[in-house]
Amino acid sequence: LLPWLPEVIGVVTSPTGAVIRDILHRLQDRFPRRVLVWPVKVQGDGSAEQVAAAIRGFNALPETGRIPRPDLLIVARGGGSLEDLWSFNEEIVVRAAASSLIPLISAVGHETDITLIDFAADKRAPTPTAAAEMAVPVRSELLAEVSVLARRTMICWQRGQEGRRNELRAAVRALPAAGELLAIPRQRADAATAALPPGLRANTHAHFRRFAGTSARLTLRVLRGQVAQANHRLTVSGERLSHCARSLLRQRRDRYLGLAVRLKASRLSNAQAQRQIIAREAERTQRLAERARRALATAMQRLEARVAHSGQLLGALSYRGVLARGFALVRDEQGHAVHTAASVGPGARLDLEFSDGRVAATADADRPAAPAPENPPKPAARETKPAASKRVVKPVGQGSLF
Repeated sequence: LLPWLPEVIGVVTSPTGAVIRDILHRLQDRFPRRVLVWPVKVQGDGSAEQVAAAIRGFNALPETGRIPRPDLLIVARGGGSLEDLWSFNEEIVVRAAASSLIPLISAVGHETDITLIDFAADKRAPTPTAAAEMAVPVRSELLAEVSVLARRTMICWQRGQEGRRNELRAAVRALPAAGELLAIPRQRADAATAALPPGLRANTHAHFRRFAGTSARLTLRVLRGQVAQANHRLTVSGERLSHCARSLLRQRRDRYLGLAVRLKASRLSNAQAQRQIIAREAERTQRLAERARRALATAMQRLEARVAHSGQLLGALSYRGVLARGFALVRDEQGHAVHTAASVGPGARLDLEFSDGRVAATADADRPAAPAPENPPKPAARETKPAASKRVVKPVGQGSLF
């Protein structure tokens, strides 16, 4: 939503074109406001970046800074071809307009020109002059409207005052006179004044008779009788109190003795129940310990079997088993295993590992390394011979490796 009457208006346009003059003249005619102009290029290379930077710059201004932050932004440009207006179709400009926290009016080109910034702005104006008209209302029309409203308010107030004045006059006419209002209370006051002296005298005589009868009853013998009755009542009350105290004490003692017997019986039964629970828990603990020992022994047997099996598997897969059958492992100077004769050069120092130790060796320099055959011939299929004709030939020695 656009502000109804912005204090500061920011304009993003070219400072040398007719657009800024049209906007300033239209604002001056309608309602003069403070205008901040951010000069930018409106076409050509770098124009889109300048327009986007201007929008972001206005949004970055502090509200209480030396340069006030605008309440409304107008991005304006005059008419032109599609190529001239293409800067306002760039993504950077559209994103800057969409992310602007200040309400923004897009006034690019004429009424028939449509750019992408028109869809991202808060309001689209067909021309820059129309944008100025959307930004502020007409000052003369506001003054006239305010005058009309003030006059109507005054007329309504006068009408209300006149109605209340008429109501007050009618109420004054309906009220009785002051003498008529005070006549009846005055008569009541006169009657009460006339009846007051006889009433005081009768009240005094009644109180005197009552005091005389009371003083006649207050003789010495009567007082002694009352004191004796009070002492008798006090003695009887003391006896009853002591009897009640002894009865209450006896009841409490009997009650506490019964509670002590019950507490002793319940303590013995509770101790027996606790001993039974402890015995059951101890038996359960022994059973669990026995099961744990059996489970631990079973687990240890399984782990020992796994370790033995892993050791056998390691011994079967280790290359040392191959060395024990009469083979040797050849390594170069760096300790890497040598897999082919072609990788050994003349005079190379080698390390031969047997099953019972290691021996250092040097390759023969007179005999070149045998090249690896490109297509090794496939071994011919041997004829099947009966098992009785096979002969086992034991090797005399290992022989030379090269």
